[in-house]
Amino acid sequence: MSDDAFSPFSGLLDRETALATLREAVAGADDGELFFERRRSEALMFDDGRLKTASYDASEGFGLRAVRGEVTGYAHSTEISERALRRAAETARLAVAEGGGTLADAPLATNRRLYTDADPIAGAAFPVKVETLREIDDFLRGLDARVVQVSASIAASIQEVEILRPEGLSTRDTRPMTRINISVIVEEDGRRESGSAGGGGRIGLNGLMEPADWQARAREALRIACVNLRAEPAPAGVMDVVLGPGWPGILLHEAIGHGLEGDFNRKGSSAFAGLMGQRIAAPGVTVLDDGTIPDRRGSISVDDEGTPSARNVLIEDGVLVGYMQDRQNGRLTGGGSTGNGRRQSFAHAPMPRMTNTYMLGGDSSPADILADLKDGIYAVGFGGGQVDITNGKFVFSCTEAYRVKNGKVGAPVKGATLIGDGATALQQIRAIGNDPALDPGIGNCGKAGQWVPVGVGQPTLMIGGLTVGGSAA
Repeated sequence: MSDDAFSPFSGLLDRETALATLREAVAGADDGELFFERRRSEALMFDDGRLKTASYDASEGFGLRAVRGEVTGYAHSTEISERALRRAAETARLAVAEGGGTLADAPLATNRRLYTDADPIAGAAFPVKVETLREIDDFLRGLDARVVQVSASIAASIQEVEILRPEGLSTRDTRPMTRINISVIVEEDGRRESGSAGGGGRIGLNGLMEPADWQARAREALRIACVNLRAEPAPAGVMDVVLGPGWPGILLHEAIGHGLEGDFNRKGSSAFAGLMGQRIAAPGVTVLDDGTIPDRRGSISVDDEGTPSARNVLIEDGVLVGYMQDRQNGRLTGGGSTGNGRRQSFAHAPMPRMTNTYMLGGDSSPADILADLKDGIYAVGFGGGQVDITNGKFVFSCTEAYRVKNGKVGAPVKGATLIGDGATALQQIRAIGNDPALDPGIGNCGKAGQWVPVGVGQPTLMIGGLTVGGSAA
């Protein structure tokens, strides 16, 4: 949205020609737009005492979309020219067929900015980034003689977009992204374990490269690795589980969030389809998707259709009150967009996607919640997971978890997996902590082959009756 932001009409393409071509493509359609993008990214990986990889990538292109009913015509090109645009318009036009549609109203305009326009790649010199990674390696090896391997990475990117609507409305956004990641492997008596920590967001690199910041993340990665050195085989069976605050919200994101995206509900394939206005969660459970939190990884000033992002309540006090919508699915279900139309790049059509999805806090203290756990697992870190959207069934692996008996947190456990389904888990929430937190800025979400950055969060939660998969006899 800054005046010097990337624009395809700065010598690459005549704006009036592009607008006329777009209007021809969407004549008789319900919706459509031209999405222009320029993206630059840099990533450095330091592994085992040396700079292992350093990459820089730059790309630009456009996507043209025409929508008629449930049908979408989409064409894209890395060549921003009149010739490429006309060919794309001919392809997208096939979805419109004989037309007969009425063009939807344009999104509301906004001047809101949720993050800086500054280029994070240029925020620090390349040698400084390399030296920071070297310092991370030295720091961790100096902290503990059991450290046998350190991997650290710094990544930065900037995405500049312009969205042109048939009415002539043009919306720009400049989106920075940075991330630092640290992994460590420790060895003791022939046993090796790992731990990792990281963070970032739509911020510059300078803060992440401050010693006070990366040293805290390095210590956290080492702490987790050392905890896992003491871990015992996880038990197996149906038991109550307490989830820690912040990043464990990834379970909420996967098991519940995807099921509340508009396309799955419009098609009836979600476990939550047709349940609007009904109780789907325990009392006190309120879940939001909020793309308006400044500087967060999942935040967007506008979505990839030009709609301003919003703070959308999905579940309120246990009752389903909203879905996440893009323009197409919102229109087909009689509502509007909620600012959740997102795409990976110009080569992809938008679809309903999460931004920052989290649960609000409750009244219970975390200490009281743990004290009430008679026999179960306290899970504070998660790795990978799998979810079936049609029934909400999930499987998640724990990266840091502890055995709890009679309210006492005992030994760490290794190899624990949590198995259940989102709809049941929502109903079985027995306590909600007063410590809501967001993740440190490390989340990515995949859907239909597209990846976008997201945020998650929650307070400490107790969920009853989850199946815990483990290896203990």
